[in-house]
Amino acid sequence: MIINSARFITSSPDVGKCPAGNRHEYAFIGRSNVGKSSLINMLTGRKSLAMTSSTPGKTMLINYFLINDDWYIVDLPGYGFAQRSKDSRLALERMIKGYIARREQMTNLFVLIDGRHKPQKNDLEFMQWLGENGIPFSIVFTKLDKLSSTAAKKSIASYCAALLEEWEALPPVFKTSSEDGRGRNEILDYIEELNKLPRGPVVDEL
Repeated sequence: MIINSARFITSSPDVGKCPAGNRHEYAFIGRSNVGKSSLINMLTGRKSLAMTSSTPGKTMLINYFLINDDWYIVDLPGYGFAQRSKDSRLALERMIKGYIARREQMTNLFVLIDGRHKPQKNDLEFMQWLGENGIPFSIVFTKLDKLSSTAAKKSIASYCAALLEEWEALPPVFKTSSEDGRGRNEILDYIEELNKLPRGPVVDEL
């Protein structure tokens, strides 16, 4: 897939204020500082489309980017940022799960995992919730440029083996780096295939 255009559309505080319409939506989520904004910029070929920051937990809204005037990338807030207050974490969890569970336009959720680390409890619990609720999702391993080729393969294989101890099968898995561009074509080709799926009923856009 060739990305001809990518532009920011809106930020929504909850699912009820997300754009109307029936465009396919591909949401991206992960633990704070997993490299989500950098990955979105890499996929779209726009260096500053999604704001990046060295400070975890900056994304607090549901951010929409219209791609090729046809489908949306949705940047969801990161989870697992311990320095937020309990009330803030609960509110963010309600926002995230509200979007994921209720947004009919969401065609696929890309769950980002830092490929350098062993399975983390909140990642595993989150993906378990997705499976229990029948949410279509894929796993995207990030920051693989930080590892040697051998170490990256070993880390991903170990992670997937741990998942298969509890799961019958894995969802689609992508191996990426926002630094060297690996995984870009695979994710965009996957989105291109999903874009062929039927859309819902047409409603007026905002």
